[in-house]
Amino acid sequence: MTTFARLPRAAVTAASVLATVATLSVVPTAYADSRTSEATSATLPLGDQDLAETRTSQPLADGVTLTRIVRGTEPAPPDQINTTTRGPWVVNVLTIDPATSKGRLKATYGPDLAKVEKTSDLVRSSGALAGVNASFFTFTANPQYPGDSVGLGIFDGKLLSEPLIDPAEANLLIDAHSNKVLTGHLRWSGEVRNRTTGAELPLEFVNHPPVIPAACTTLPDQTTCTEPGDVVLFTPEFAAATPAGHGVEVVLDRRGCVVKTSATRGTALSNGQASLQATGKDSAALLATTANGCLTKDLDVSDQGGRKVPLRDGLYGVTGRYQLTAGGEIVVPDGTGSFFARNPRTIAGTTRDGKILLVTIDGRQTTSVGTTMDETAAVADALGMHDAINLDGGGSTAMALGDGTLVNRPSGAGGAERAVGDAIVFVPGR
Repeated sequence: MTTFARLPRAAVTAASVLATVATLSVVPTAYADSRTSEATSATLPLGDQDLAETRTSQPLADGVTLTRIVRGTEPAPPDQINTTTRGPWVVNVLTIDPATSKGRLKATYGPDLAKVEKTSDLVRSSGALAGVNASFFTFTANPQYPGDSVGLGIFDGKLLSEPLIDPAEANLLIDAHSNKVLTGHLRWSGEVRNRTTGAELPLEFVNHPPVIPAACTTLPDQTTCTEPGDVVLFTPEFAAATPAGHGVEVVLDRRGCVVKTSATRGTALSNGQASLQATGKDSAALLATTANGCLTKDLDVSDQGGRKVPLRDGLYGVTGRYQLTAGGEIVVPDGTGSFFARNPRTIAGTTRDGKILLVTIDGRQTTSVGTTMDETAAVADALGMHDAINLDGGGSTAMALGDGTLVNRPSGAGGAERAVGDAIVFVPGR
């Protein structure tokens, strides 16, 4: 767990940040000790040991530093990006020192959860000093709701997307009031209960479109389906309207009392309202549970040790895939396939001495080849990250300054930036 204080915004322009202030060129004969708490004190264990490594650091504000690391000097042959031991690699490290900074780390998702926004736009619109992309999200799998998070999403104390059962999911939990950061794998449970009858119904999801059972896709009346479907809680943060289609939907007011019941799904929620959607035979169960009463919604989140995580103001959580380091040890699993191959990467975590690091590694380019999962964990370890997770990467990897200027070069055509579901940003203040 890491604490950090709050930090006033400094007048930093894109030109001043990207200018060279202090440069250190290293041609190491052997790798330096990787278990250091400073982003500028160890060479990266990437490629051949004789590679030159150049580091450029720029303070953004008291206690906040941006460091650019370039390892290797010659562009990679295009057909050797995934195999070369000569690099190059371009790594950008945003370091927040809790002892001397003022501000808070948080997550933001833009106008609503279902939309996507560029990281640079999310950083600028939140009034942040800088930030990086964060969670994995639906993207092209659901063109109607591309920003839908695939895993945990907590924003200012509201659970807006539940963590997955998948043990590969890794979460970054931020308490902006106590200034603590935790990495690990969170768990959840959810149900609604009729206050009058005591009837209970478990929730499958929060703010994710329900799935209609394959055998019942043509049934307008889902209550006649004999196959189990989904029960989903929706909040106004999801989108302009809840997903439309076959099934039932029950709208609740801010007290949890039923204000509308519909035999089809899809409605606009006003502020303070929520809705419950059901498909398959769960449609009949939802109607029975919500009849003639008001509901209590129970959403519980716990850490991997089983300790309850209170959902209160100032709490934020995002989702990654795979823990890279834990307790100062590399813990990333072995794996094969494109996900484990060299890609652009985004990393978040903390050092042993309490600093917060947000890191991007450019990839899929001759000017920066990217890292495998093993190489990514090695970079996190070399930067002194005691606990670190792998956030969404590939074309999503982006770091931006408060004016919206990109610090890194995304892997899109011509360096184009991809719109993403959410971002981690550092907002200065008292």
